[in-house]
Amino acid sequence: MDVEILARIQFALTIMFHYIYPPLSIGLGLILVIIEGIYLKTKEPLYLKMAKFWTKVFALTFAIGVATGIVMEFEFGTNWATYSRYVGDVFGSALAAEGVFAFFLESGFLAILLFGWDRVGPKMHFFSTLMVCLGAHFSAIWIIVANSWMQTPAGFHIVGEGLNARAEIIDFWAMVLNPSSVDRLIHAVIGAWLAGAFLVISVSAYYMLKKKHHEFSRQSLKIGLTVALVACVLQAFSGDSSAEVVAKHQPMKLAAIEGVFKTQREAPFHLFGIVNKAEGRVDYALSIPKLLSYLSYGDTNAEVKGLDSIPKADWPNAPVVFQTYRLMVALWAAMLIAAIWATILWRRGTLYTSPWMLKVLVVSVLFPQIANQAGWVTAEMGRYPWIVHGLLRISEGLSKTVTAHQVLGSLILFTILYIALFLVFLYLLNEKIKAGPEGTDLPTHYHQLSTYAEELHE
Repeated sequence: MDVEILARIQFALTIMFHYIYPPLSIGLGLILVIIEGIYLKTKEPLYLKMAKFWTKVFALTFAIGVATGIVMEFEFGTNWATYSRYVGDVFGSALAAEGVFAFFLESGFLAILLFGWDRVGPKMHFFSTLMVCLGAHFSAIWIIVANSWMQTPAGFHIVGEGLNARAEIIDFWAMVLNPSSVDRLIHAVIGAWLAGAFLVISVSAYYMLKKKHHEFSRQSLKIGLTVALVACVLQAFSGDSSAEVVAKHQPMKLAAIEGVFKTQREAPFHLFGIVNKAEGRVDYALSIPKLLSYLSYGDTNAEVKGLDSIPKADWPNAPVVFQTYRLMVALWAAMLIAAIWATILWRRGTLYTSPWMLKVLVVSVLFPQIANQAGWVTAEMGRYPWIVHGLLRISEGLSKTVTAHQVLGSLILFTILYIALFLVFLYLLNEKIKAGPEGTDLPTHYHQLSTYAEELHE
């Protein structure tokens, strides 16, 4: 197998597995700030119990997220040495900023968040929670900035030639505020809020189905649904803005996403279909005339560039990104519908007696996860064949000495390790959910023994 394909598969495996956890941490961080803020205002012990329980879940996702993110840094050096040299000056600045503004902030207050419940006052603990939440968001900022620079490079010049060529920053803020960074950051952060919100919704609905922890699940679900509804609405505006940036700065990515093979005016928007790359068309398409031109440029008569404007060898994988984009949008619609319908049933007072809806909410934890992964695949595969858009090709970024056998061996090992780590994550998460909110203070077996003693007494 080709070393480039293997290296791409390995990086996709590691980053997609890693990307399960940071969105959960960011979203749960926001939920924790809301819950502790309510506790400070109301002094209700229930909200303290809620904060302790969700902090345990946050700590699990945070720990595995940090551990799985380290692997990618080594891959830059082993599999993508030429790329690392090329972007080292750019990424060095962004990742150094992440260390200063994110990791230091998170690490400085994380211990207080986890272990300071009885050691500091409620206001200090809330401040620590807020700082950890901000640190998680700051981490996302600098990672997205670095990745966005690969999509729309700015604020740099090239020094050196050939294998020694590298991008050197000449304007730090132009690099940070490159044309796509703000829109992509907002889109990714809102996606993270949805991931955290629907985890809270899923666990709360599970408790309702099991008729356990009634008041805890009721208040947790209320907060989760509120965050989910707000985030879904914001994501609609964010997605539209991001699409406009893609249309302006990466027209071939737009062409692949929308299956536009021929440059045309009054371009239709395909709701769904199957891309026929060989024939250069979308089969079985259900389309809305002129909508793509309008959404991209605000004019139904605007010209949309097609893949025919570049050599066929440089085409992105249109069949894949066409479907992953629509999968992302479909799951956004599913989240919005689920959140609205659950809220309607909530207000009617019938949600607790609607097991089918509660089951949908339990499963809904998968919706933002799959949507985030599909969006990442669309963004990254959509800029093929460039690893840095318009500057460095994927094939040029590879290490020159690494062999296919070496990459394949490490790929197999990583796959086994990540499967095992994911199973451990699911096991630990399941244990925390089964223990319930009371498990934040007392071990599970204590409650089992207490229940058994009560039954004997009766």
